[in-house]
Amino acid sequence: MTLSYIIFVQPAVLSSCGMDFGAVMMATCIGSALATFLMGFLANYPIALAPAMGHNFYFAFVVCGIMKIPWQIALAANFVSGILLLILTLFKFREKLINAIPQCLKDGIAVGIGLLITLVGLEWAGIVVAHKGTLIGLGDLNNNYVLLSLFGLLLISILHALKIKGAILWGILITAILGIITKTVLFQGVFSAPPSIAPTLFKFDFSGLFAWNMISVIFVLFFLDLFDTIGTLIGIGEQGGFIKNGKFPRAGRALMSDAIGTTAGTVLGTSTITCYIESAAGVSAGGRTGLANMVTGTLMLCAIFLYPLAKMFGGGIETSPGTYVYPVIAPALIFIGSMMIKSIRNINWDDTTESIPTFLTMIIMPFAFGITEGIAFGFISYALLKLVTGKGKEVHWIVYLFAFLFVLRYIYLTQ
Repeated sequence: MTLSYIIFVQPAVLSSCGMDFGAVMMATCIGSALATFLMGFLANYPIALAPAMGHNFYFAFVVCGIMKIPWQIALAANFVSGILLLILTLFKFREKLINAIPQCLKDGIAVGIGLLITLVGLEWAGIVVAHKGTLIGLGDLNNNYVLLSLFGLLLISILHALKIKGAILWGILITAILGIITKTVLFQGVFSAPPSIAPTLFKFDFSGLFAWNMISVIFVLFFLDLFDTIGTLIGIGEQGGFIKNGKFPRAGRALMSDAIGTTAGTVLGTSTITCYIESAAGVSAGGRTGLANMVTGTLMLCAIFLYPLAKMFGGGIETSPGTYVYPVIAPALIFIGSMMIKSIRNINWDDTTESIPTFLTMIIMPFAFGITEGIAFGFISYALLKLVTGKGKEVHWIVYLFAFLFVLRYIYLTQ
């Protein structure tokens, strides 16, 4: 339920660059289900996968919009980035990277993702809105959708405090029912025939990949997936207790599921599929094995037949041109964010070489609205502070390598 919004947000975003709305929805459901099943079978983790928010906006609005690259070529670039991820995963490089990240940064990543989820939830609830003077400010608490979101948050909190299993799911269901009763949420039916996937299936165009500007596109798509996946795996791994002695068991299999998901998703006709931070909802509700993924994947497939019903739960309400709220889903995101802050107690705040990089990691994510940006600031500051304080030998060479690459990335972005 907490990630169901992507079923409708994804086709809405990609259709803006000319892709068929229904076909993208089908690609989203089928590709997400496939990757989620693989994660459950191969790695036995309750971590669902779906098209990544942020990646889809880069695909549609930057590559296809600003750079004016046809979506067929952009899809081919996304496919190539997925193949590169597969190759690196086969050589266990991504797994080595996860194990090389210092524990303090792992904790910071978990907290940062929690703060990011909270911010998204607050925005989708209408509690936090855009403000001209201060960028963000308090929304109108008298709006029905804001009151519905606050009710949902209070309900989930009470149910969790009473140790009722499935508190988040029950909160979503009851909030939706109340929304229908108060006519805040529009009931749109239950069943509909699934649309055709043909308009996007295998619609690659590799001919345009030989242009110089496509190198940067492939690199950014690759870079985003690499670090968003690692950040999400670490964040959920810390929350669920999957990380043991600083190591992530079966990390290679988890990363392989992610890489296959991205590649398969582009074949079907959608942008980068990656591990979803909303998986924290399942972990919070008690999910600890891949069995949870079997349920999530099955529901993703069912969604192709339950379009009207799923849209009612995960669809947005347009409050102004281009601005949407999601009062049924938002309370769950806010609550999940609060659950992910726990890792902050593990941080050694007395060691500046660890506390400052960790602080930057956790605070940049919500403020810059990007998991990758938080990780970048953490890597760069950690490597630099350890070097200048004579503790350089404590840092794995992979951290230095990516700190350098992150610096190059920002130099490139400013040009």
